[in-house]
Amino acid sequence: MTETINLALGLGFLLGLKHATEADHIVAVSTIVSEQRSVWRSALVGALWGLGHTLSLLIAGLVVILFRVAIPERAATYLEFAVALMIILLGSHVLYRVLRDNRRVHVHAHEHDGYAHTHLHFHDERSAHDPREAQHHARHAHIIGNLGWKPLLVGMMHGLAGSAALTLLVLTEVMRGGSSALGLAYLLIFGIGSIGGMLLMSALISLPFVFTAERFARINTPIRLLAGLGSVVFGFYYAWEVWVG
Repeated sequence: MTETINLALGLGFLLGLKHATEADHIVAVSTIVSEQRSVWRSALVGALWGLGHTLSLLIAGLVVILFRVAIPERAATYLEFAVALMIILLGSHVLYRVLRDNRRVHVHAHEHDGYAHTHLHFHDERSAHDPREAQHHARHAHIIGNLGWKPLLVGMMHGLAGSAALTLLVLTEVMRGGSSALGLAYLLIFGIGSIGGMLLMSALISLPFVFTAERFARINTPIRLLAGLGSVVFGFYYAWEVWVG
């Protein structure tokens, strides 16, 4: 019996590690990591994602255990579709940030005759300036929230959607041969595995962004643009796949 429990918990940890490498998770976290300038902060982003993911799993697990209910398939589909929309928004935000922070091409907000509007603004090399000079307050607010609520909430959304439903099915199987405590222990071990897996993945993903930001600034902007554009394209593909499937 003890060997069976250890095997189930060990399997949960390995599945958590694998869970962190799924495409939608990698794409979503890469959009957040692309805005970081250190491997340590990027790894922290992954850890926060894993923490949010684990919290939502534990909450859903408690609901399953206490009320003996299963997550409806329709609800799981809606949650997956919401994840796809979230990935599109994350990618769009990266594109906006890259354009706003670029010295030659970025977004400007103007007000004329009492009406405010935003548009792309182009500079030549001589008149180029750092748009962050006029966006200091917004950038400061972004930094405050960047390592807190964003990766945490993104992780929580992923925890409720997609393969999280499969995890709860495994939880049900574990409880058939054990107890509620064993079921929660399985989810916790699974969550620890996902935290460790995403921490490592985020650190690895951050390497091209951090390296080019330090030494090859001209390459950093195209890489960030590709990350944002790739996220938007993947988000639309994922939404289409979920909706058609």
